[in-house]
Amino acid sequence: MKIICIGRNYAEHVAELDHTRDLPGKPQFFMKPDTALLRNNDPFYVPAFSQDLHYETELVVRINRVGKAIEERFAPRYYDEVGLGIDFTARDLQRECIAGGLPWEIGKAFDHSAALSPQFVPLAELGGDVQRLHFEMSLNDEVRQRGDTSQMIFGVNRVIAYVSQFVTLKIGDLIYTGTPVGVGPVRPGDRIRASLEGRLLLDFDIK
Repeated sequence: MKIICIGRNYAEHVAELDHTRDLPGKPQFFMKPDTALLRNNDPFYVPAFSQDLHYETELVVRINRVGKAIEERFAPRYYDEVGLGIDFTARDLQRECIAGGLPWEIGKAFDHSAALSPQFVPLAELGGDVQRLHFEMSLNDEVRQRGDTSQMIFGVNRVIAYVSQFVTLKIGDLIYTGTPVGVGPVRPGDRIRASLEGRLLLDFDIK
C-alpha cells in the first residue's frame, strides 16, 4: 500500500505558502510510507523534532484495482469511494530542506503524519461526481479550512492518469489530493474535526 500525496493543488493554498510561485503546470506528487498512517481517529502526538507542525486537510481517494499508464477517461474505474485525511507537515524541517535544495521527506513522511478517516464513503452516496464535493476542517470548533473539489487545479482523474505513468497503482493505495487554503499549526491540547458533505469523518486530539 502506498500513500501518494499531491502538492499545490489549490491555487489559494499555493499563494498562502509562497506568493512568488506560479501555479504548477502538471501534478506534483510525493509519497509517504505506510508507517505514516494514523488510523481510527487515534490521537496525534506532536513529534519532538518539530517546533512548527501544521495540518493540511485533504480529500482521500482509495484505489480499487491495479492500473498502469491509465488514460484519464478510464480513471473513474479505479476508485469508487472517498474519505478525508490530514497531511501533517513539520513545516520548519520542510522549509530548511527546501532552502538547502534537499529532499524534504523528513518534514512530510514521518510516523503518523497521514491521518486517515476510519470511514470511506461510496462516491455514489455523494452524488457520483468527485469534483463536486465539499469538505471542511475545524480546530477547537473553529472552522479553519473549507475545500471544494471543483477548485482543484488538477482533478482526481487527471491526477490518477499522471501518477500512473510513473508508478503502478495497486488496490488499497491512497491518494491525498491536495489541501485548500487555511493550513496552520497544531499544538498539544488541540482537537481536529473534519467533515465531508456534512458527514463527520475525522475527530481526534492532538497530544
